[in-house]
This record gives sequence, C-alpha cells and structure tokens, in this order.
Amino acid sequence: MTERALREAWMALSEEERARFLEVENREWLESLEYVLRVEGFERVEELLRLLDEYLYLQGYFPQNRLSTPYLNTIPKEKEPPYPGDLELERRIVNILRWNAAMMVARANQKADGIGGHISTYASIAELFEVGFNHFFRGPEAGLDRDLVFFQGHASPGIYARAFLEGRLKEADLENFRREVHPPVPEGRGLSSYPHPWLMPDFWEFPTVSMGLGPIQAIYQARFMRYLEDRGLKPKSSAKVWAFLGDGEHDEPETIGALHLAAREGLDNLIFVVNCNLQRLDGPVRGNSKIIQELERLYRGAGWRVIKIVWGSAWDELIAKDKEGHLLRRFEALVDGESQRYAAFGGKELRERFFNTPELKRLIEGMTDEELTELTRSRGGHDLRKIYAAYKMAVEHKGSPVVILARTIKGYGMGPTAMAKNVAHQVKKLTEEDLREARAFLGIPIPEERLKDLPYYHPGEDAPEVRYLKERRKALGGFLPERRVRFKGGLEVPGEDFFREFYEGSGGREISTTMAFVRILAKLLRHPTIGKLIVPIVPDEARTFGMEALIAQVGVYSPQGQLYIPVDAGTLTAYKESKEGQILEEGITEAGAMADFIAAGTAYAHWGIPTIPFLITYSMFGLQRVGDLVWAAADQRTRGFLLGATAGRTTLLGEGLQHQDGQSHVYALAAPNLLAYDPAFAYEFAVILEDGLRRMYGKGEDVFYYITIENENYVHPPMPEPREEVKEGILKGLYLFRKGEGKGPRVQLWGTGPILPEAIKAQDLLAQYGVVADVWSATSYKALYYDAMEAERERRLLGKARTPHVRAVLEGHEGPVVAATDYLKALPNLVRDHVGRPFCALGTDGFGRSDTREALRDFFEVDARHIAYAALALLHEEGKVGAEVLERARGELGLKLEEVPPHRR
Repeated sequence: MTERALREAWMALSEEERARFLEVENREWLESLEYVLRVEGFERVEELLRLLDEYLYLQGYFPQNRLSTPYLNTIPKEKEPPYPGDLELERRIVNILRWNAAMMVARANQKADGIGGHISTYASIAELFEVGFNHFFRGPEAGLDRDLVFFQGHASPGIYARAFLEGRLKEADLENFRREVHPPVPEGRGLSSYPHPWLMPDFWEFPTVSMGLGPIQAIYQARFMRYLEDRGLKPKSSAKVWAFLGDGEHDEPETIGALHLAAREGLDNLIFVVNCNLQRLDGPVRGNSKIIQELERLYRGAGWRVIKIVWGSAWDELIAKDKEGHLLRRFEALVDGESQRYAAFGGKELRERFFNTPELKRLIEGMTDEELTELTRSRGGHDLRKIYAAYKMAVEHKGSPVVILARTIKGYGMGPTAMAKNVAHQVKKLTEEDLREARAFLGIPIPEERLKDLPYYHPGEDAPEVRYLKERRKALGGFLPERRVRFKGGLEVPGEDFFREFYEGSGGREISTTMAFVRILAKLLRHPTIGKLIVPIVPDEARTFGMEALIAQVGVYSPQGQLYIPVDAGTLTAYKESKEGQILEEGITEAGAMADFIAAGTAYAHWGIPTIPFLITYSMFGLQRVGDLVWAAADQRTRGFLLGATAGRTTLLGEGLQHQDGQSHVYALAAPNLLAYDPAFAYEFAVILEDGLRRMYGKGEDVFYYITIENENYVHPPMPEPREEVKEGILKGLYLFRKGEGKGPRVQLWGTGPILPEAIKAQDLLAQYGVVADVWSATSYKALYYDAMEAERERRLLGKARTPHVRAVLEGHEGPVVAATDYLKALPNLVRDHVGRPFCALGTDGFGRSDTREALRDFFEVDARHIAYAALALLHEEGKVGAEVLERARGELGLKLEEVPPHRR
C-alpha cells in the first residue's frame, strides 16, 4: 500500500479500533526492545535509539525532550520560508560594510599605531546583523513596538559602517574612530571604541563590550517590559529584545546566570543570537569539542527554544544525499579545532581530512577543490536564507525565549592573515595580500593602485544598495541604533512638604536609618503622582531590611500571579505575589537585581516612562560584587537610588569578615555620575531623596545615587537650624551639626553615618579635659572631594579663586580636624589637603570580625574614646594640650594602644 492509502485506512478506523491498534503497536515495540535489551544488551539499545533519532532528524523532526540534537540546522532546507528581500543586493551591501569596517580600523591604526579596534568580529557577524536590519529590527518610529537591540560590542565598526551608508555618519566621522578627545579630522565627530551611550548619547543605547553584561541586561530589559505591561504602565506590544553575543562570552557567569529566569517567566519577547565563530581572543573556544552543542545543552536545559544554523546552502545537496547517515556521523565526530583548519586552509584540507571514509568520498565524487573550499566557508551564520528562516521562527515562537546558535567564521572574507586564524581577534592591519584577497572575495570595485590608501567604498547616494537599505529601515521604523530620550524631565516630584515629617526626628524613639528609609519608601508608594512609578528591587533580603509590610502592601511581581495560599496568609505581613505586584524580588542575585535597576532606571529613555528604581541590598554585596554593572549603569545614564543596607564595617555586628562593608564608598568614587552619601539621621536621608527626585526626574539630570543605610538603632534628632543652610550642607557633603560651648582649646569632629553619634559622645568626653569640640556631619566625602578638585582646577587653569566647601564652612571654627568614618581612611583623606589645618582620619581599614559594635569600634579605633584621644593628640602636637593630659586620658578612656594597626591583624 502507498503512504497515502495507509493514512486513509487509519483515518477510517473508529476510536475504539484506533485505541486497540495503538495498544498492539505499543506492545510490539516494547517486546522488540525487551528482546534487544535481554539478548544484545544495553549498548545495542542505545545504538538503536540513536539510529531512530538520526532518522527523525533526517526527516526534519527535532524531539524537544533532547538536550542535544545532531550537528545539523534545526530548520531543514525543505522547510525554509521564501526569502522576502533581494538576496544579491543584500549580499553586496554586507560585503561593502565588511570592507568599510575593516578600512576604518586599519586607517585608524595607520594614523595612530596601536589605537586598536577589531576587524574579525564584525566580519563574522555581518550577515546576522544585516538580516535583522533589513527584515526584523523595528526602529524608533515603530513606537511601543520598537525593538531593543544589544549589539555585540567588538562589532561596533560594522555598525558605524552601516550608518555611513545610511548617511548618518560622514567619512570624516569614520576617520575619527577611537579619536574622541582630539579628532584628527575636525569636521567629523569622534566615534567611541565600543557602544557607549555616555559618549554618543544620540547613537548607542546599551554598553555591551564588557563580556557578559549585555546578555544579563537584555534578559532583565525583556522582563521589565513585561513588568511595565502587567502593571499597566505601558500598553502591551510586540516589541522584542535582541541580544547579539559571542560563543566565548558564555564563559562569563553573567552571560548564563539568568537564563533560568527568562525561561521561568516565559519571555518570548527575548531573542539571543550567538555568533559562534568558534574563537575567543587567544584561540578556539572549545577546540576539542563543539561549542554549539555545548550551548544547545545549556539553553535547552534552561528551558529555551534553541534554533541552530550550522551549515550553509552549499551543504544542502550533500546532506540530502546522505540517506544512510554517514555525513551526519562525521558531523558528530567533528571538533571545532578541526573545523577551523578547514576554514583556514581550504578545500584540499577538507578532502583529505574530513571526507576520510569510502562512503564520504563517494558523496563528493566529481567535486573540485574550489567547490570544496566553498564548503569550508559555507556556514549557516553567513547564509542569508538560513538566517532569515531562523529569525522568522524565533519571532513567531511563543511561550519561551529563543536562542539562535549561528556558526560563522571569524575574520570571514578578510584574507589569509585574519580568516579563521587564532590571531584573528588581534588583527588591526591588513597586508597587501589580505587587501587583494578581501577585495576579490567581497567584490569591491577598488583599483589595484588605490589599495595602499585603504580607501572606503561608497557606491553613491543613488546606488541601489544605498536606496535599498534606507527603504528597508524606513519600512521598519527608522534607523538603529539610535538613542532617543523620550522623557526629558518635568515630573512633579514631592517637595519639602512631603518630607517635612522626617525633618522632625524620631520623637525620642531609637530607630535605624534603614527603618527611616522604609518609612519614607512606604509613603512614596502611596504618593498620588509618583507612587505607581516607584520600583522597589530586593535580592531576597526584604525581611532583613524590615520591608515585609511593603510586600503585603504592594506585592511581589509575578507574571503568573499567586497560584498558592501562602503559609502566612491572614497575617499583616503575608507574602503576596501578584501580576500587578510592584516589588521586584529577585532571589539571591545582586547581578540580577542590578540589571533590574538598569532596566527600570533607563525606561525614561527607552519608553518615556520615568520609573524610579530603589535597589536595596547588603552594601557588602552591592558595589563590590556588581561594580562592572554599576559602571555600565553610569555609561547608559541610568537614574535611580542604590541603597547599601546593613552598611559600615562596625555597624553590622556579629556577621564578620565577608559581610562587613568598609569600602563601598571608595568603590562609589569610580563612577563620575554616581552621587554617594552616608546619612546618619532620617532628615539627612529625606533631604538627599528629595534632591535626587528633583534632579533626576524633575530636571532630567543624568545622575544616580548611592546611599548607605544601617541597622543600628539610636535616637534621630530633628534637623538643626537654620534648616536651609543645613540642607545645603547635607547635599554638599558637610555641615555643622552641634556647636561646642565654653572656652578652651577647640577641635572639629567629623562623623559620618553611624559614627556620627560616636563623635557626639566624643564631644562630651573632651569637655572633661577642657577641650571644646564642634561636631560636623560629613554626609558625602565624594561630594566634598569633587568640589575641592574642581576648585583647585579652576584656580590652576582658569585663574578663579573659589574656596571649596570643605574649607569655606570651617571658617570661624578653630582647631584641628578629626574625621571618623565606618569606612576606609582613604575617604576622609581625600580632602585632607584641602582643609588647611592639622587633620587626622579614623577609619576601618582591614578585615571585619564578629563581635559587638562596641568591641569592633574599639578594635578599629573609631569609637568615641579613640575620636576624643585623636583630638587630644592633635592639640598636643600644636602645644595646646600637655603630655600629662594625654597620659591621663589614655588611662581614663581605657585605651589599649597596640603596635600593630588593625589592617595588619
């Protein structure tokens, strides 16, 4: 019977007959399998299952319960959709872009040897970009359906080359690649080395070249799009997040660390495209195995839909002829190191080493070395048809994120020096032989005599290539990448009236600055204008920070809602998950929480929605752990508040070395647009928040805030008078908290955060020795440092005589300065030279320890007794206090002064 007749007979059966037939069929299969298992053994069973799998794959079926499928394209030739564009024209475009990208890098290094740049990465990824540009990526004019695209950072020359053909960049701009400070061509703009929104705020949207940061940010951007939609802040749309990344980039934990989140939350608005050129900086990614197969297992295991484009169209005929699976089995035995040899050395190598059995030799009978060389270059990631089929399947897929694993050649088309060689990543210049081969391979009509000039090629504004790419971008919503800030400020943020209650202190109650923050946050969440825009972000420590009531109040975001009754249901602090939940509770992942912060803090630009993120995390596990992401946040002009909780080396008692933070404020110095504060009291915190909301969301400034908060309880006083002067001092970094009364030698005591109460106690201790102390709150050494640096520069370069704030406020207050902090002494020492008087910094250099706060502060020499003694020592050096006073103070204060400092113990 024919196949058709068999199907018709099957369809003619009744349901009961079909059920009996299936029962008999199942029994026969199981009996056959049982025979093989008992007689021929388990290995034969494995072989049969493998043969069945191979047969299915050759028929175009890929069982979804397999972690790894054969080394074939997921979409067989017969299932590829028609290509919607002009293939020949698009091939010419991509080759022009390859040429111009290479010339840009080579010319830059000719003018300034060693300026750097990368040729080979874009050469490998060009087709993957171009299919997206011409048929999929929706631009800014698509409105809420626009796509967010994370471009592989090392491929930036190719993006500039495309903008050149589009008319967005001039040749003079290309001449200034990597020359932003002193562009050699004055009529052109400087082009940043990689995607940097800070440096090119109208062009790049996402910094991606720090390996691993692009993928994790892309995941959380896709997730935040869903969050905005589920909370009703953004209409639902078909927008996608595309992320282009390298195969070697998967060695970075950040690349793979959030894959499970994307699958768990069903982010089918997310597409990863992995440029599997099989090479990292030094050599093969996986020379002794296959990185594509490894990544397939990784992504399938995490719950992603995997689409592989391994082989180009030149292989289709051979794959179709392989009825017995000989070629498929040879594919399985191939390792990446071997594969790269064929790309580097061509058809003769392929004939001798790959087609190495009689069956395989028969497959290529009659093929020339030139035809075999074409096979070595025919990889799925360079085949427009294969790429289009994969992208179309990806955008139409529902229910899970998609990854496309595209096999490419590093340095494709760039001549014998670069193509598929281990040195490809480092190649900045091309030899004459490279140029001739690249010109011929890419079909660039440059005459021989001009090659030495490394000329760009532009076919002309009216050329079909230029018209085509412009028309395609117009149809898809405009040029990419392009950064348009859709919210420029003007949000009505709460003013002084809203925060005034926090100016009045704690009413005699002992509270922590963390508790003060939670009270302010709870009030902000109820605010009629900005309450819905607040995005609290917590990496599994909300209860530690006293935020459990907020979980019950506004809920934890979950796209599935809450499918269970929580064990604490009915209590005031019940754990509430909701599709409209406001809190992003990320579990134990500071990197994920920081990626959330970036997504929320850049929504003002991407979507015109000024969400206000508050990321609260253990300060020790904040900037120290995710410093690279903090730098990326700064680069892309993120706005919001980072809260370092349980902060300070001696404030977090009991936890010990790996939990006690004495350095995060030093890390905060690195990001120029990150404002850092260490408030001691609720009113200071309120003033800083009010200022931040006004600057970031009222005025639209590109800054963000790092604020440390502690869990030590003490009475918070009301704001001193005059309040406007105090508020100004809080924001500038230093103000007079309490003036000393009486007569005698004077000293200035600075305290920060939880050490300020110790300075207040020291004021009383010093009075016993006839010393009058003024107590100052140093809220931000970074603010003081930047102001002092700027004043010094203005004097040196501009001839201006401005007194920095740190010195100006001390006028009229005599005596040396003792600056005590719960952080490294490096912080107060930043302004030592700008104070203009004797200065002593007390801080917590060294490893933390488990003990009480009192013991820790004694150990690190930052408690009231050490502050008082340091002041007496400075006064003694000035001759204002006698040696006998110092000796008496040592005994009365109970100080055990050791020879070895804390940082050496």
